[in-house]
Amino acid sequence: MIENIFNSLILILQWESVAAMVIGTIIGMIMGALPGVSGTLAVALAIPFTYELSPLTALGLLAGIHNGTSQGGAIPAVLLRIPGTPGAICTTWDGYPLAQQGHAGAAIQLSAISSAVGGMIGALSLVLLAPPLASVALAFGPAEIFWVNVFGLTAIAAMLGDDILKGIIAACFGLLLGTIGLDESTGMERFTFDRIELLNGLSMLVVMVGLFSFPPSWEMAQKTVGGAVDTFKLVMTKGVWKVQQVWRAWWKSSIIGIIIGILPGSSISGFIAYAEIKRTAREPEKFGKGSVEGLACAECVNNADNAASMIPALTLGVPGGTIAALMLGALMIQGFQPGPQLFRESPQIVYGYAWQMFITSAMLVVLGGVVASRLFAHLLRLPNVLLLPLIIVMTVAGSFAAQNSMWDVYIAFGFGLIGLGMDRLGLPIAPVIIGMVLGGKAEFSLRVALLLTQGDPMPLFTRPICMVMIALTLLMLSYPLIRRGVAQLRAWFT
Repeated sequence: MIENIFNSLILILQWESVAAMVIGTIIGMIMGALPGVSGTLAVALAIPFTYELSPLTALGLLAGIHNGTSQGGAIPAVLLRIPGTPGAICTTWDGYPLAQQGHAGAAIQLSAISSAVGGMIGALSLVLLAPPLASVALAFGPAEIFWVNVFGLTAIAAMLGDDILKGIIAACFGLLLGTIGLDESTGMERFTFDRIELLNGLSMLVVMVGLFSFPPSWEMAQKTVGGAVDTFKLVMTKGVWKVQQVWRAWWKSSIIGIIIGILPGSSISGFIAYAEIKRTAREPEKFGKGSVEGLACAECVNNADNAASMIPALTLGVPGGTIAALMLGALMIQGFQPGPQLFRESPQIVYGYAWQMFITSAMLVVLGGVVASRLFAHLLRLPNVLLLPLIIVMTVAGSFAAQNSMWDVYIAFGFGLIGLGMDRLGLPIAPVIIGMVLGGKAEFSLRVALLLTQGDPMPLFTRPICMVMIALTLLMLSYPLIRRGVAQLRAWFT
């Protein structure tokens, strides 16, 4: 094994592979910074250009794009409160407040370094822990996946904001939106109102761009109409964050990202990690208001999840996510069959790809932490009267780019107004997106689980992993009450 790891490192350090990794990372960061262009779309667009490349060169290009889009999505999330990718939703919660406080450059720098740390740890897990972690993924059937999704939805509803009821209301609204379109099990139309555009449901990217972009745009418009055309202050001073403040968030979120990343069809690692880091933080009240721990966690877990999602894909041929499925296709195009035999017949491909994920993650320190933090942070020097049209243009372009449809632009505008209303009412927006993401997966997993048991619901509650997830869900629901009780006890004894 050690010999294969060393030999694969020599292979991927040849100039063609290194050039592909650099180009892929830069392309990924640029595409990730465009709202509406997800990592999935970026990788899908790049695959046709890999047909004539050697296997490791092709994989290096795709690895760079994969990691680059994850970090690139943090740039508009920090600067404009518009998540460039779905994984950057958590980044907006603390990155944007830090930018408003004048620390945009430091926030982008922290996001890049956190992405690098998470990506490198995830790549190491791909090398060292792939076989045993893949066996863990096999223990999660439809019933377990259902409860994992329920737990993730509960965690976000309970941990965001001070009012759990508002979080649950927002999450339920997201669940309702997720039912629009064709039923995956029966093919029946649901809430389409005879509109052919709604047959595939609402695009999560379009809804996300609308909900997150309009509230800050409206705030800027109010300031501009009121005559406030001052620029954001831009402080590039050092010392905004230190390693001592974030290293715990790094290793905890990396572990969570790896564990959840290997579960096929799961995409909640960022939200669970954020909830856990906030729960155990020394100053949880700073989360959502510019916490460096919250920002470090959000970006670290995103890239740790990237490599971890490839573990079941490479060892079992079962992709852990959409991008992992595309990577399997790229491997098959190159003539390789994912599965246990890949480790025996072509170990240089597996370990070479793991090295490429590690190196492209390390590149984010320079490309994101040094170049992007200084280049993009100056965007905030623009006055509101110029920044507002830029946000509107990015919103329209990102919505249209999702499916090349003006219908999506109208949907984004409509949800922008909804987001503005939710912002005024104090309803958290993130649970809406999580409800859309997890609702469909939870419903499908529940139906499959019931089909496998011929309608008997008892295995959903008696399987060991299900029981653990149910206990964690109940604990998360009761956490606000427990926290309030502990605070009262402390007040009585002080």
